[in-house]
Order: sequence, then C-alpha cells, then structure tokens
Amino acid sequence: MNDAPQNVLVLLSGGIDSCACASYYITKGASVNALFINYGQTSAQREANAALKICEHYGIPLDKVTISGFKSWSGGCIPGRNSFLLYTGMMSFRYTTGIIALGIHAGTNYSDCSPEFVQIMQASFDLYADGCIYVGVPFINFSKRDIWNYCKSENVPIEFTYSCELGREQPCGNCLSCKDLKALYAC
Repeated sequence: MNDAPQNVLVLLSGGIDSCACASYYITKGASVNALFINYGQTSAQREANAALKICEHYGIPLDKVTISGFKSWSGGCIPGRNSFLLYTGMMSFRYTTGIIALGIHAGTNYSDCSPEFVQIMQASFDLYADGCIYVGVPFINFSKRDIWNYCKSENVPIEFTYSCELGREQPCGNCLSCKDLKALYAC
C-alpha cells in the first residue's frame, strides 16, 4: 500500500482473520468499510453479530448482503467461496479505485487461500476495473499462529470474533475453525 490513504473494503466474516485484516488496514491509515455476506452459512447470524461488534469497536461502517437460493453451508471446503466473496465485494464497492481485502492466510489446504488464487483473482479484477481495484491479502504468507500473534500485539478485539462453522458455542470442538481456535487459546 502506498503512503496515500486508500479506500478499503474488508470482507468481514466476523472471524479472527477478517478482524485482523480490518485492523491491519486501519493501522495503515486507510479509509476502511466492511462488508458482511450472508450466503446461507449455518453460522450467519452469529457471524453477523460479531462483524457488527468489530465495526462498532473500530468505528467503521458495515454493509450487509444476503444471498438466497444456495443450499445451506455448514463448513469445510465451500467451492468458489472466496471468489464469490471477492466478486460480491467488487459489486458492492463504492469507489473506482482501492482495495477489496480478505483475511486468507497460508497453512490451509484450500486452493482459494493461495498466492495463485490471488493472482487469478487480481487478473480478473484488472479486466473489470482497469487495474484500479486490488485484491488485498496482507496475511497471505502468515500462518494462523502468525495472525493470532498479530492480533495479540495489535490489541485486535478477538473477544468479539466468531468462527464456529457449525453455528454453535465456540469452540465446539468439532469444526476445523474451532479446533484451530482451541489450539490458539491453549498456547
């Protein structure tokens, strides 16, 4: 990111990674807005509540989009999810230049959390926005532990986040997100 403040839309799921992403751009002096997307995920209501608390904490605006007609998703690999989120972000973006950011990171088996995925998405964005809107992934080379450490060092309000893929009290102990969360709190 250059020295001039930029318009940034953070795709805010309400989880630790997207909360850290919002914090990152705020500390860089960007003009940050957040977007919560309900695409039928089981945990949508709790995620939306977490996103609202995070936005209230940081004093940033939150927009919400609800997509209906999909089957209900309860976690794990959701084919096309991050592409869908980025394109929905692009369709919701109020500016002709800026960044649409998400908190993907290294250390997952998901192909849409890789540098190759980001390159493909950026090429697609370039077609639509003439190279004026960028995919922001500040944690693409971070592990989950690195993001956790970032959150601790930057006083990111992780107590407001919600990450259970099954929509239960967290950590539920069954979904991958809660297993990660339990391991992070254990250290």
